[in-house]
Amino acid sequence: MYNAPVPADAPPPVSEGMDTAELPYDDGNHRLREAHLHNGQAAATALFAPYFAVSVLGAALLVAWAMFGHVDLPLLAGWLGALGCAQWLSYHRAIAAGSAAGSRSATGGSEWRPLAEAVSLAGLWSSLPIYAFAWQPPQTQVVIAGAMGALIIAAVALAAVPAAAMAWISTMTLGLCVAYWFGSPSIDPKLAVTIVGVAAIAILGVARLTRWTFGQLETLATVRTHAESVRLLLHEYEHRGVGWLWQVDSENRVVYISSRMTALLGRSTSQLMGHSLPASLGGNSALGRTLLAREPFANLEMELRTRRGTRWISLAGDPIIDMAGQFQGFRGVGSDITEVRKTQERLTNLANMDVLSGLPNRGRVRQLLGEALSGAQASNVPCAILFLDLDGFKPVNDTFGHPKGDAVLKSVAQRLLKEVGQCGYVGRMGGDEFAIVIRDAQSRKLVETLAERLIDAVARPYLIDKSEIRIGVSIGCAFGPIDGQSVDDLIQKADLALYQAKNQGRGTCCYFNADMQSVAEHKLRLEQDLTVAIRQGQMRLVYQPLIAAQDQRLVGFEALVRWHHPTRGIVPPNEFIPLAEETGLIMALGDWVIREACRAASHWPDTITVAVNLSARQLVMPALPAAVSAALSKHRLQPSRLELEVTESVFLEDSEGAIDVLKRLRALGVGIALDDFGTGYSSLGYLNKAVFHKLKIDGSFVREAADNKETVAIIQSIVQLAKSFRMTVTAEGVETADDFTRMRDLGCHQIQGYLFGRPMDFDRANELVHGAQARLTA
Repeated sequence: MYNAPVPADAPPPVSEGMDTAELPYDDGNHRLREAHLHNGQAAATALFAPYFAVSVLGAALLVAWAMFGHVDLPLLAGWLGALGCAQWLSYHRAIAAGSAAGSRSATGGSEWRPLAEAVSLAGLWSSLPIYAFAWQPPQTQVVIAGAMGALIIAAVALAAVPAAAMAWISTMTLGLCVAYWFGSPSIDPKLAVTIVGVAAIAILGVARLTRWTFGQLETLATVRTHAESVRLLLHEYEHRGVGWLWQVDSENRVVYISSRMTALLGRSTSQLMGHSLPASLGGNSALGRTLLAREPFANLEMELRTRRGTRWISLAGDPIIDMAGQFQGFRGVGSDITEVRKTQERLTNLANMDVLSGLPNRGRVRQLLGEALSGAQASNVPCAILFLDLDGFKPVNDTFGHPKGDAVLKSVAQRLLKEVGQCGYVGRMGGDEFAIVIRDAQSRKLVETLAERLIDAVARPYLIDKSEIRIGVSIGCAFGPIDGQSVDDLIQKADLALYQAKNQGRGTCCYFNADMQSVAEHKLRLEQDLTVAIRQGQMRLVYQPLIAAQDQRLVGFEALVRWHHPTRGIVPPNEFIPLAEETGLIMALGDWVIREACRAASHWPDTITVAVNLSARQLVMPALPAAVSAALSKHRLQPSRLELEVTESVFLEDSEGAIDVLKRLRALGVGIALDDFGTGYSSLGYLNKAVFHKLKIDGSFVREAADNKETVAIIQSIVQLAKSFRMTVTAEGVETADDFTRMRDLGCHQIQGYLFGRPMDFDRANELVHGAQARLTA
């Protein structure tokens, strides 16, 4: 009698305060819980088995004594014998089941056997009393009723199995009622009430007791199931995972530690038990302080020296507090995180390393500079940051291809490392930019000498796949904390110095000074003012006349942009045009110049043209032809009256893209002039693209032609070349009558210069146009 049927979908009872979220009840756990419940029932039943057996047999002997002489002796002896055997079997099974329940493993059992045993034993016990009750004297009937009432109360021995207890009580009560109803209708009513009352009290009491007992057993089974799951999980964690378990007492002495940990330390369990855990782990002070705090902790990482080398472990633990609130030590888990640390270090290295060169990348350079700057501020020994930008590297990629370009970058990195040595850290900022952080820059002379060596080293030829490649490097340097108190400030100052080095002709090193900061601030303010100027219409166009060489007839103007600043006055074009190109404002400015030039030309006769200079930055914009077309349409200007002037510098970078845009412009019908021809990177290949209709000879040739026969020969060659391509030739910078006569005689078609007019505003140009028109019609 040690189990009872429980609905399969019944939720497990839990005690107050138990977190049911921690109890995983899948099918396996449900079966395990049922087995633990069975064990608890079996143990409780075995505990009361002697009491129950004595009660059953004692009551039977009492009844047999009372019925002796009123019932045949063989019948009475047979009943006692059968009852004794049945009770002995029940007692033996209960004790055996209780012993089995005391083992560590949980087992299951039949849900209906206890119920059947209770009904069978109760029925066997009450069979003879019910059968003989009718002819027994009243005293014997009272004994029988009392004995059966006592056995009803004895059902408390079956309280662990509610169904069996209820079956026992029901069977006994039913037997007593049957015996009374059929056997002794004349029984004293008071006695009947007493018997029924005793049975009712026993039933109610035992029922509540069995429900409470069963509930406690279910709770215990749930807890044991949870504990068993935890034990199995810990077993798996300890023996199959990468972690281990540990426990210390209130003095931080080891009371338990997993074999995995002892194997890691190369020591036996006996060598660790009873010894201080921090001392056993190498005297780690962080662990000692953490344990003394008596607070939960996690992810405490420590470095261990073991026979297998340096290992890293991570510990987590919780304090053990007893029922009285006293601290009893710590228990927790640990894991070997050596491989995780190595992986993290590899990832960190990858995050801080430039893949191509193997040098620290931009982020790492900033960290190194920050560390150097902190050291400099603490020790008063200045540090330095050198920014290096390769000169002439882009043509390497364009000419030899990116693979060879990458090979050059790798070689540059190796040369820089060799020259810097232990003096500092070399990093790659990206592209063809490098940086060097010097922790000890107390000797400015040493920094200057290093910069000179770096320039010489980079300038040496590179032999890549039998190709000799030559490049250079420009360097900008700033010292911290002298030039800047922060990483960003120092980087900005070094960048300004590098910009200055580039402007000085490259292949040099410049050191930051206050003047550079002033120039940068002035440039920034000028950029802001230029943005406002374009938006608010502070720009103006002036027009320089263009004269026909043969008859000195006005044929057009070149439109030149001027900036009338409200406070600065006239800002020179050579100051704001490069700034506009650098900042990208040249796009908006160039569009405005084209629209304004077209507007002015729309007021002049069809014989008058207008020329506009284009920036190289404008020619990289595919939308430029559309902007030109829109301006021509808006002012109803014939495309042939607009000329766009470009210099040879537009072909240095994206020549194919520039040629494509020029061809699209030429397709609109506008003229394309090659300005300053002969002063830059002249190439017949450009002229052969069939996009130019005019060549403009630079004013320097015009001035030198008076005294230099070679210059005259050059001009003659240019004129002859232009005739071959059916181009018009314009001579710029004509300031004297002799210059004019010479250029005309050399074959130039058009003349431009101060001799015939300086750049003038629209009103003056308009007067010039209409005056010339009046003379022609006079």
